[in-house]
Amino acid sequence: MPADVPPGDVRPDGPPRTPLPLGTGEFFQLLRDARPRTRAELIAVTGQARSTVATRIDTLLDTGLVAPTGTAGSTGGRRPTTFAFRPGARVVLAVDLGASHARLAVTDLASTVLAASDRPLSIAAGPEVVLSWVVRTGRELLAAAGRDSGDLAGIGVGLPGPVEHSTGRPINPPIMPGWDDVDVAGILGAELGVDVLVDNDVNIMALGEHRTAWPRVSDLLLVKVSTGIGAGIIADGALRRGAQGAAGDVGHMFVPGADHVTCRCGNTGCLEAVASGQAVAAALSAQGLEAADSADVVALVRSRGRAASQAVRQAGRDIGSVLAACVSMLNPSVIVIGGLVAGADAGDHLVAGIREVVYRRTLPLASQHLRIVTSRAGDRAGVLGASAMAVDHVLSPAAIDALAA
Repeated sequence: MPADVPPGDVRPDGPPRTPLPLGTGEFFQLLRDARPRTRAELIAVTGQARSTVATRIDTLLDTGLVAPTGTAGSTGGRRPTTFAFRPGARVVLAVDLGASHARLAVTDLASTVLAASDRPLSIAAGPEVVLSWVVRTGRELLAAAGRDSGDLAGIGVGLPGPVEHSTGRPINPPIMPGWDDVDVAGILGAELGVDVLVDNDVNIMALGEHRTAWPRVSDLLLVKVSTGIGAGIIADGALRRGAQGAAGDVGHMFVPGADHVTCRCGNTGCLEAVASGQAVAAALSAQGLEAADSADVVALVRSRGRAASQAVRQAGRDIGSVLAACVSMLNPSVIVIGGLVAGADAGDHLVAGIREVVYRRTLPLASQHLRIVTSRAGDRAGVLGASAMAVDHVLSPAAIDALAA
C-alpha cells in the first residue's frame, strides 16, 4: 500500500478512492435527510479516512445539530453507533406578509410547524407597524413553542412586492406605501439577533409548494392570483430569482387587446390590471354586484353567481394567454395556481380558463405532459417557503463551518 494513502481509504473491491474534499459544512449536507448512518457508511460515501470522519462527527456533535440515534446491525463484534441530523436542535421564524394578511410560524429545521399565527394585517399600515407586530408575535410564538431566543437560528420573510434579494429591501412596491428601500432584514435582525432573508411572497410560495407537494418535480411554475398576480420559478430543482430578483413578474406582462386598461404601475394592458382578484372585483362592481376585493369575488362564485363564475373563467383565459408564453419559454412540467382566487369554488373556474388557453396555444412537446393544478399547500405555502429559505441558509455549508469554528 502506498505510504500516502490512509488505511481508511483502502477498498477491498478496487484501488484506493480519492477522498471527496468535504469540510465540516459539506460533510453535514450528507446528514440533512435525517437518515441514521454509521461511521463506516460515511467513510464509504466520502472516501475519507476513518480519523477524518470521526473528527467531522465529533465537531457536529458539539454543535448539537447531530446526535447518536442508536445502533445498526452487527456484522461481527460490537454493534456500530448511528448518527443523524437533529431538526429540533434549533428553530427558525417564518413570516408570510400579504396585502391584507400576516402568517407567522416557528418551525424546526425540517420546516415542521411548532407554533403559528394567522391574522388580518394591512401591509399599507407601514413598516413600523407591521415589523413591530412581527417582532412581538415572533417572540410570543417562540414562547408558545417552548423555545427561547437562543434557539432561534434565522428568519425568512416574504413581502407582497418586488424585493432585491441580496439586500432584503423592497424596491418601489406598488401596494406597500412607505416600504420603498426599507431595510427589513436589518430591522428584524437587530431586534431578534439572527440573520434575516427577505424575498417576495410568490417566490417563497413557490419554494414552499415545491418542497412540500412536488419535491420530485424539477421544473415548476407557481402563479399567485389574488390582489395582484405574480409567479415563482423553480428550474432544475432550484428557485430562480433573476439578476435583481425580479424574475416571475408576470402580473406586468402585456395582455393582447387590453391596451386600454391602465395598471397601477403606470403602464397599460398589464395582466394584473385585467385578471387579478381586484380587477375581477372591479368588473363585477361595474355590473352592479357588491364586490370590493378577491374575497368578495370568491363569495359571489360560492353563491353560484353566474356573472362571477364567468368573470373568473375569463380571468383564467387572460392569465392563460400570458402563461402560454411562459410555458414555451420555461417548459415547466407543473403549473401550480395559488392565491385567494384559486381557492375552493372559484379555483375550478380559474384553472379551467387557464387550461383552455395554455393547451391550445402551446406546442405539444411543451404541453403534452404539463399539469395545471391548484395549490396543495394552500395558504401554508408562504410560511413553509419562508421556513425553507431560512433553513437553507442556516444549514448551508458556510453557515455550518462558521458554527463549527
